[in-house]
Amino acid sequence: MAKLEKQDAPINRRTKRRFDIEQGLRYRLLYGSRIAESGTGRTVNISSTGVWFTTDNFLTTGLPVELSMAWPARLNDVCPIKLVIYGCVVRSDRDRAALSIERYEFRTQGTASAPPYEGTGIRLPT
Repeated sequence: MAKLEKQDAPINRRTKRRFDIEQGLRYRLLYGSRIAESGTGRTVNISSTGVWFTTDNFLTTGLPVELSMAWPARLNDVCPIKLVIYGCVVRSDRDRAALSIERYEFRTQGTASAPPYEGTGIRLPT
């Protein structure tokens, strides 16, 4: 019977390519129809099936998450867009988590314009 030799490098079982995109993000852990927890972090890497990101604290494995981040490209080189990802936490430690992507969508981000009354001398009650 042949002996199995130890390998120096761990086997990478990922089937999808990971991209080292570091981008600020916001996440919301969902518990039914309410938000159980929210926080901010940064992506470490992303693929078509998952996201590895930093967190404010430990995230419970199995909970559904909504994650949103500004996308580095603009629509038609003009309009900022964000990527919204829905999935579940599959792994977490003290300050990082892995999310399995179930679905995602790109949304346009409108630019904040001045209120219509600004510059008219109208004062709103405070």
